[in-house]
Amino acid sequence: MSKKFVIWLLATFVLTTAPPAEAQQPTKIPRIGYLTAGSLSAQSARIEAFRQGLRELGYVEGKNIVIEWRFAEGTLDRQSELAAELVRLKVDMIVTGGPRSTRAAKEATSTIPIVMTQDTDPVSTGFVASLARPGGNITGLSTLRPELSGKQLELLKEIVPRLSRVAVLGTSTIPGHAQVLKELELAAGALKVKLQYLDVLDPKDIDTAFRAAGKERADAVLVLTSAVFTSQRKQLANLAVKSRLPASYPTAEYTDAGGLMYYGVNTPDLYRRAATYVDKILKGRTPADLPVEQPMRFEFIVSLPAAKKIGLTVPPNVLVRATKVIQ
Repeated sequence: MSKKFVIWLLATFVLTTAPPAEAQQPTKIPRIGYLTAGSLSAQSARIEAFRQGLRELGYVEGKNIVIEWRFAEGTLDRQSELAAELVRLKVDMIVTGGPRSTRAAKEATSTIPIVMTQDTDPVSTGFVASLARPGGNITGLSTLRPELSGKQLELLKEIVPRLSRVAVLGTSTIPGHAQVLKELELAAGALKVKLQYLDVLDPKDIDTAFRAAGKERADAVLVLTSAVFTSQRKQLANLAVKSRLPASYPTAEYTDAGGLMYYGVNTPDLYRRAATYVDKILKGRTPADLPVEQPMRFEFIVSLPAAKKIGLTVPPNVLVRATKVIQ
C-alpha cells in the first residue's frame, strides 16, 4: 500500500467521521434580565403580557430563551444592586419595568441593550436622545404620562363638578416626576383647581398623606405613578373610601383593587409590545436605531361600587365615554 494512499485513507476517515462544526457548538440560548421595583404578585398581569408577547414571537421560556427575574419588592434602593447583578451575569439584554429600574440599569451598563417597558418621558429623563433615534443602549416604550396627567385632572373635575382642591400623591425621586407636575399645574390653572402636592417616599407615609389631604380639605386625590404605591393599591383604595375622596389612579390595576377611576395607556399592552424590541435586538438590531414607541391603546375605567362607597354619583355623560364600567 503506497504512502499516498494511506494518507488519503486517513484523511477520508477523519472527514467522514468528524461531526459538523455546528453540531459541536450548541446553539446559545439568549439570557434576558428583567428588572422591576415591584413584586411578582403585584405585577403578575404585566409579566404575563410580556410572556405572551414573547410566545407570539416564538420564544418559550426555559426552552429557547432564559429570563433572569429580579424584583426589588418595593425596596427601591435594591434596584442598583440587582442591576449590577444582571450585568455580572452577562445577560444579553435588560428589560426594565419602570423609570427607576431604567435608571438603575443605565447606571450599571452603557453597553448591554436596555428595553423600557414603560417610561414617563425618556427624553427629559436623559434615557434617549430623541424618540426617533435613541442614540444609546436604551429604547422601548413611552407612556405619555405628563400629557395624560392633565386629562386625568379634567376627568376628576367632570366627576366632581365642585372640585376646587386636589391632593396629588407622588414620589419626587421617580425620573420624569417634575415634568408630570409641570403638566398638572398647567391643567390645574385652566380648570381653576388648586393642587396640594404630597411627597410619598415610603409606603408607611401613605396614611400620613391621606391625613394631610383631609386636613387641607381636599375634594379629590390624584395618585401618580410610583413603585412605592405598586404593592399598596388596596391600601390606597381603602383610604380613599375611608376619607370619602374620589381618586384617580396611575394604572388600571388600582380599579381592580377597589379604586374609583383610571385614565391612561393600556399598561399590559406596553409590556406585550416590549417583547417585539427583545426580538429585534436578538436578531441584530441596535437600541440606538430603534425608535421609542408611544402608546396606541388607551383606557378609561370607572368603578361604580367604589363610587357608591364614597357617596358619589358619576354623571352619565362621563360613564358613556368609559371603555370599561365596573358594576
